[in-house]
Amino acid sequence: MTPNPIVWVAVDMPAHSALGGVLAYEAATALPPGTLVRVPLGRRVVTGVVWPAPNGEAADVPPPEQIKPIQSVLPGLNPLGPAWLQLVQFAASYYQRSVGEVALAHLPAPVRDADEALLQKRLRRWAKKAGVAVSAVEPPVPPALMPEQALALDALAQAGHDKPVLLFGVTGSGKTEVYLRAAQAALAAGRQVLVLVPEINLTPQLEARFSARFPQHRLAVLHSGMAPVQRFEHWLAAHEGQADLVLGTRLGVFASMPRLGLIVVDEEHDPSFKQQDGARYSARDLAVYRGKLQGCQVLLGSATPALETWAHAETGRYLRLTLAQRVGAGSLPRLRVLDMSQVPKVAGAPPVLAPRLLQAIEARIARGEQSLLFLNRRGYSPVLHCPACSWKSGCPHCSAFRVFHKVDRSLRCHHCGFAERVPRACPDCGNLDIAPVGRGTEKLEEQLQELLPSARVARIDADTTRLKGSLEAQLAAVHAGEVDVLVGTQMVAKGHDFRRI
Repeated sequence: MTPNPIVWVAVDMPAHSALGGVLAYEAATALPPGTLVRVPLGRRVVTGVVWPAPNGEAADVPPPEQIKPIQSVLPGLNPLGPAWLQLVQFAASYYQRSVGEVALAHLPAPVRDADEALLQKRLRRWAKKAGVAVSAVEPPVPPALMPEQALALDALAQAGHDKPVLLFGVTGSGKTEVYLRAAQAALAAGRQVLVLVPEINLTPQLEARFSARFPQHRLAVLHSGMAPVQRFEHWLAAHEGQADLVLGTRLGVFASMPRLGLIVVDEEHDPSFKQQDGARYSARDLAVYRGKLQGCQVLLGSATPALETWAHAETGRYLRLTLAQRVGAGSLPRLRVLDMSQVPKVAGAPPVLAPRLLQAIEARIARGEQSLLFLNRRGYSPVLHCPACSWKSGCPHCSAFRVFHKVDRSLRCHHCGFAERVPRACPDCGNLDIAPVGRGTEKLEEQLQELLPSARVARIDADTTRLKGSLEAQLAAVHAGEVDVLVGTQMVAKGHDFRRI
């Protein structure tokens, strides 16, 4: 009697565990690598990915009594492609994780936590949507290219996929139009396009641009803010080749795309492309590796490139294309540095804003324009302080200070997440006169409302955008001209096209 074949399966286990998270199982029939299966792991049944044998044909197979049978193959899902498996293998090796940790972390929840009946229901729902014809609307006539844009596109066409391309363009130079034209060429060749952005809040405006330019192509969006079912449907559209365009944040670099022909990394310098929790990685660097792996062009765009990217361009590892002129011959904004130490104090304290800045804001309000104040510190004040004994609101679990949030009277550590109510008195000496020191966006918003009582002041930071859809609603209000002064953290400094600012 011929024994059942042995297959290797990557499961979500730490890298230091047996075989780095790739375990041997018995299968009823031979299964190709990339097949999604359900396997027993201890007392649980988990999702795994059939993987190439850890040491090729010489893999050490455990004794028969230690090999358990695969419970089932996930129905209706094509295997993950060889290039995707190689990408995960590289990421796991380079960032010191198991292949199972990396692979499973980047599969959508309905696949990772598979209830097969529920999965079948989701697949039927997706099949109905996939069967709907794509809009036959004629694409709009694209704008005329600036000379630098035309030269950049010619260079892109000639460069092919031999080396990554850095598109170094000043703000307003039309980098997005270059992305759109490059995407058009890839789509015309029957390839898929992956566009990565650093922040979730940048996806709506870029999605609108790509959807408007390519109404005849399906577009999928992938980011952590999506509902699990929605993310599954978009992931499946990319995996099955139904979506021609995929727009995502850093996790999008692991999207399964069998026809990938172009990867665009917008704002490539942004630190948000680095995953800091769980299986850590740099999405920009993985995008470059994936381009080599799948033979597709990688386009890195930035007005302020990362130093390592600039160094690669200087040494010839990357091709550098420059857009030095703004579209419409617009000039770059004038910059003024106001030294607050030189501003006269009022009642012994510096003013809330430098007088010249306050006058400039008032002038913009009078003209029906908007002002944006960037302060990369959320909360009311960075620390509470006791003047009697010098106590400060340090975090008991780490070396950071807990930030004072006035709205809910809490002290929160933005480093480890520990939070508690503000004490009524100093915990060390009992002094009732503890006071906030410094200011964050919450306090600046309050001060502006006092200085400009007739102005419409809004704040966008991690505290005001916790609820689903709240960020989109606030950004829409800014775009609609319903805000005069916008206060925010780095969330508002990531490439938003606020036309009235």
